[in-house]
Amino acid sequence: MRTLISASALARHRVLYWTVFGGVVAGFVLAFLFPVYWMVVGAVKSPDELVRTPPTLVPSQWHPGNYRDAWNTLDLTTHLGNTVIQAAGAWALQIVFCTLAAYALSRLRPVFGKVVLGGILVTIMVPASALLVPKYLTIVDLNLLNSPLAIWLPAVANAFNLYLLKRFFDQIPSELLEAAEIDGAGAIRRLWHVVLPLSRPVLGVVSIFAVVAVWQDFLWPLLVFFDTSKSPISVALVQFSNDAPVSHVIAGMVIASVPMVALFLVFQRHIIAGIGAGSLKG
Repeated sequence: MRTLISASALARHRVLYWTVFGGVVAGFVLAFLFPVYWMVVGAVKSPDELVRTPPTLVPSQWHPGNYRDAWNTLDLTTHLGNTVIQAAGAWALQIVFCTLAAYALSRLRPVFGKVVLGGILVTIMVPASALLVPKYLTIVDLNLLNSPLAIWLPAVANAFNLYLLKRFFDQIPSELLEAAEIDGAGAIRRLWHVVLPLSRPVLGVVSIFAVVAVWQDFLWPLLVFFDTSKSPISVALVQFSNDAPVSHVIAGMVIASVPMVALFLVFQRHIIAGIGAGSLKG
């Protein structure tokens, strides 16, 4: 097995190698985790200590009650509930329609299927900001402002997730589908009983992408929800930031981040499995 560093060179400079390797890993861990640490610690500081110069790495006085106050002051129960509804609806619609579209393009081979796929992939190259005006005008014409459908319907058209699903479906052995067809299974039955059971890893990855995209989105919900009581947590935290103490806003950010961290910890096995999507054993 050839590597950048030969086994003999590694044996001679083992201490230097592990020193450099450990330093690089520690640097990356610090770069990624320090902002999270700063947010969690900042949430339990007093407002005066939070803006103190120079800043304190460890709070001189701990105020864990900031989380309780933030929950009540910012009405996080309502806004977290709004976010869950919006994310769940977008996830369900995206899974259904993207899966059906990917299956049709991959296995049913419709007329002009490659042209349709090319047109879908072109949308990935269009900046999201360029689509805000036409999407907003469409939502206004359909009278969907302040409705979860304003989040759900645009989320369905996700070209990246559709292409990810199609590439996975392309790698499923044709013999399995042909055997099911010989047994009398139609297109929908083959999808339900053959394709979907094999696609659990990639469906898990697509599900996480769909939920995280809605959960962290800010600009689009800000445009379509002018009623504050119906806005998601990402918008509510900014709307209340002028009136609430900074420590309460940061505590709200920590609370809003917990579901996404928990989602990653629970489904990290599916994420890792989805990396090898398409590598099926015969």
